[in-house]
Amino acid sequence: MLNFAVESVASELTLQSNYFASMGYHSLEQCLLDLEKQGQLRRVKEEVDPCLEMAAIHLRVHEAGGPALLFERVKGSRFRAASNIFGTLERSRFIFRDTLERVQQLIALKNDPMQALKQPFRHFSAAVSALKALPLRDPRNRPVMHQQLRISDLPLIRHWPQDGGAFVTLPQVYTEDIDHPGISKANLGMYRVQLSGNNYTLNREIGLHYQLHRGIGIHQTKANAKGQPLKVSCFVGGPPAHTVAAVMPLPEGISETSFAGVLGNRRFRYLYDDGYCISADADFVITGEVHPGENKPEGPFGDHLGYYSLQHDFPVMHVHRVFARKDAIWPFTVVGRPPQEDTSFGQLIHEISGAAIPQEIPGLKEVHAVDAAGVHPLLLAIGSERYTPYMPVKQPAEILTIANHILGTGQLSLAKFLFITAADDPSLSTKDPGRFMQYVLERIDLTRDIHFHTNTTIDTLDYSGTGLNAGSKVVFAAYGERKRELATEVPRFLSGMRFFTDPQIVMPGVLSLQADKFISYEQARVSISAWKEELTEHRNEWAGIMLIVLSDDSAFTAASLRNFLWVTFTRCNPSHDIDGIGAFVENKHWACTGPMIIDARIKPHHAPVLEKDPAVEKKIDRLFARGGSLEGI
Repeated sequence: MLNFAVESVASELTLQSNYFASMGYHSLEQCLLDLEKQGQLRRVKEEVDPCLEMAAIHLRVHEAGGPALLFERVKGSRFRAASNIFGTLERSRFIFRDTLERVQQLIALKNDPMQALKQPFRHFSAAVSALKALPLRDPRNRPVMHQQLRISDLPLIRHWPQDGGAFVTLPQVYTEDIDHPGISKANLGMYRVQLSGNNYTLNREIGLHYQLHRGIGIHQTKANAKGQPLKVSCFVGGPPAHTVAAVMPLPEGISETSFAGVLGNRRFRYLYDDGYCISADADFVITGEVHPGENKPEGPFGDHLGYYSLQHDFPVMHVHRVFARKDAIWPFTVVGRPPQEDTSFGQLIHEISGAAIPQEIPGLKEVHAVDAAGVHPLLLAIGSERYTPYMPVKQPAEILTIANHILGTGQLSLAKFLFITAADDPSLSTKDPGRFMQYVLERIDLTRDIHFHTNTTIDTLDYSGTGLNAGSKVVFAAYGERKRELATEVPRFLSGMRFFTDPQIVMPGVLSLQADKFISYEQARVSISAWKEELTEHRNEWAGIMLIVLSDDSAFTAASLRNFLWVTFTRCNPSHDIDGIGAFVENKHWACTGPMIIDARIKPHHAPVLEKDPAVEKKIDRLFARGGSLEGI
């Protein structure tokens, strides 16, 4: 995606590198003070409890589109804490206002490197920025090692009522390749860290949670194979570019520390202590080891799909040392049903990477992970159709190849539902999920265009499947002329039918029905089969209905596109929960002749939905009342 090897361009330039240089933040506090000058930060001067209160305050301020927050008095800790730093895309753009364009230029150089040779001075600033990609080892620069402390000295923030303890939600977890030690082959990722609770021995053990397709897993596998512990450094805070680098989906071989240097316009400064890498500019550093085969229960944790991720065994890290800089600030975020602050992260990543992902997959023009559906559960894509221009009838061909490539590429492979088309309409965009899905439903052939992947891996946080990381996927690949007019009214016959009630039109062609509480798949098959038989008698009356969603609350599901996307795609395991009128299997290909049916009810094995604590909500009202730090938000 990104290529910082532009030395061939930079070597031809004789101007001083600082000619185009702009200020990069040296610390988190410098960034926060800058935001405060712009009216984009509010100080919370009252003492606030890190157990649920701080998270509740953050959620309320974020929902209101409010500023970043600096908590000056955290109960039980001498350190300040900050949140909602990246709460809006506009604020993120401001933080990186001096470097966003240059990072995008570097990506463009990768996609078309000849441009740098054709127009070297036009791309000079990008080449200069690339020099910032080189991490700087500086053993004398040790501000983060100003003081040594214990885990219990940190702000132990618990976010949701059923969380298993306190978590780090904006960590930068650093590991090195045991076969190729050093920062050039290192991985810096954002994997949540549990600081307390469960069976962890406070101050001696913490939990590491990481999912599929994460670089730390490769490093641990190599260390395990040699029977050696994996050294881990957890950085918290520091320049905001470090936080973004940790969440950036870079391809293997591209260093997050290099990206952090370019985005922050400041080389990533580091040193080593007892064999552990230390980020010199971080606010806090926790070092420790993960030993082969040592796991402990981690979680539950209120996560970004809007549900709890449940308790499972994950690697336990034996704490070695904990450092903090003078006047350190602990950054955190709160995730939950989207949109949340991590939504802005996704928007910023898309803005930074631009057309980089399509360049990695031939024929792919546009791809979008739908935030309202929890990101990984729903992916929309537009590709090319160039395979058979001589054919008189348009039908999916190249987009099927592209779909397979998408499902085999990095974190895109975690997609559970993939809707893909090759649009003849240049105005069609994956960023408009409602119109995009309507476009597909107008063209889909239900007997041909539905492709299942069963017994496969899905997102670790998705509990709709058959087990941890286990479930299914489905691809809807539709292309061709418009086949039908989608219904915009509820068919009359549905109002008098048994089994499912309260029919509601969600959007053209999509119908929501309310069903009884889900008990078991056996019972669901019986009721759905009986209902399908009844519906078959009205086969001439469902014209224009292409998708029927069964849910626990039909009115809620149909109330907004956001509700529909969240309910439908987070609560469905395609292989188990998709049915259809006139369903049949021919040569192992599943199809149906009538509307598809998605059973999006909550199942017994699903994780609980995140819900706020009413007592905590009432308690924090004091901050938003007259005279409170957050009055007027």
